[in-house]
Amino acid sequence: MLVLLVLAGGGFAFLAWRQTVPGVRAELKPAPKFIGVRTPLTLELRAARGGVAAVEVRLVQGQSRVTAFQQTFPAPSGVQRVDVVVAGRDLGLREGAATLEVRARDDFWRPMRIDEHPVVTQPVQLDFTPPSLEVLAATRYLHQGGGGLAALRARGAARVTVKVGDRQVPAFPAGSEESGLAVALFGLPWNLPTTTPITAHAEDEAGNTVSRPVPGEIRARRFPTDVIDLSERFLAAKLPELLPERGPIPPDQFAAAFLVVNRDQRQAAEEAKRRIGARTEPRPLWAGAFVQPRNTKVFSNFAETRSYRYEGREVDVQVHLGYDLASLKQSPVPAANAGRVVFAGPLTIYGNTVVVDHGLGLQTLYGHMSSLEVKEGDQVTQGQELGRTGTTGLAVGDHLHFEVLLHGVSVTPVEWWDGKWIRDHVGLPLREAGIPLLEAEQPASPAPEPPPAAPSGRRRPSRPR
Repeated sequence: MLVLLVLAGGGFAFLAWRQTVPGVRAELKPAPKFIGVRTPLTLELRAARGGVAAVEVRLVQGQSRVTAFQQTFPAPSGVQRVDVVVAGRDLGLREGAATLEVRARDDFWRPMRIDEHPVVTQPVQLDFTPPSLEVLAATRYLHQGGGGLAALRARGAARVTVKVGDRQVPAFPAGSEESGLAVALFGLPWNLPTTTPITAHAEDEAGNTVSRPVPGEIRARRFPTDVIDLSERFLAAKLPELLPERGPIPPDQFAAAFLVVNRDQRQAAEEAKRRIGARTEPRPLWAGAFVQPRNTKVFSNFAETRSYRYEGREVDVQVHLGYDLASLKQSPVPAANAGRVVFAGPLTIYGNTVVVDHGLGLQTLYGHMSSLEVKEGDQVTQGQELGRTGTTGLAVGDHLHFEVLLHGVSVTPVEWWDGKWIRDHVGLPLREAGIPLLEAEQPASPAPEPPPAAPSGRRRPSRPR
């Protein structure tokens, strides 16, 4: 009898333990506040014992209970991550308040299974009406490797962007919240097809979207080519600086090591420029035309396709995304316009580099410098010295590598050196839209003559790179 009682007690305790094991825990990442026409959700499910066997997502509104998503797992595991898209408009519910419920079960055996209660409840607002969007004005004539502006009005939007090719750039508020006015500066890559559509997009908190075409004609530009002869002496001097982790590099590995610099480090620099481009003020910090440093001469052109040759054979082809400006050795480098320093330090092939943010995604880059006189966060005025020219990075001869960037996309500096171009292509659409962002524009300075394109295949081995 005692044995039977012990066995019965043990069996009861075992069943009681089984019954008290927690069920599936669920987490919404992030927890939604709105459900729109198509709202993506991510569910993370964890089973305390056994594996996650099934999940169901419901929307409850009054007496209506609608299943928005359900899934069973043939091979249950302890953790399941599920991406869900809730098609809110297709569920037959009305706009307004509702509750999102997540129900889930595991495959762990219990004497009694009670799966009727939700493991997550989240109050949400059903919103199926997209925001309104209007393109008020835009730069009419655009060029490959150039910039443009779109003036927009979006109401009921949490995010407004302009898409150029496969890249989206933010539009920044340009008035009161009630006005819905927004402005986007955008850059066109030098090789962007002229048939590429440019579109404005607005999205509300529920994920409802609307888009409108941005009118404008993209015109082609011709860009120069050049051949760069690499000497053993140059590589012997530069590779240890750019690849210090490699130690001494024997001459028979110079070509392979140069590719690591010219391809991988160049690509890393491009990615860094995109990241830095996101650190911009939502208002213009500049006024009037940008200035080219005095007594400088352009030695290398924007979007120049370069064939790099070593020991008589081509080892690489890359595009030079800026101007090389040469003057006296260790010349002062002035800020092209007012702004805030968002980067100051080494930047792969550009060596010691300063990037100044001028607001709305517009930035200027100064590379190959021998010394820096500013640090990140400094406010600078037009003409203020940022440092001195030099030969750091992938440079032959003392010079300044200068770039203009729009949200990390390199564009030709000639446009921004020209006060008339700024008034006609940036100021005009703002005036047409009635947006006074650049009312304090300075008088235009004379536009510099763009450098002549180098004939294809022309060699200039003595100039800076």
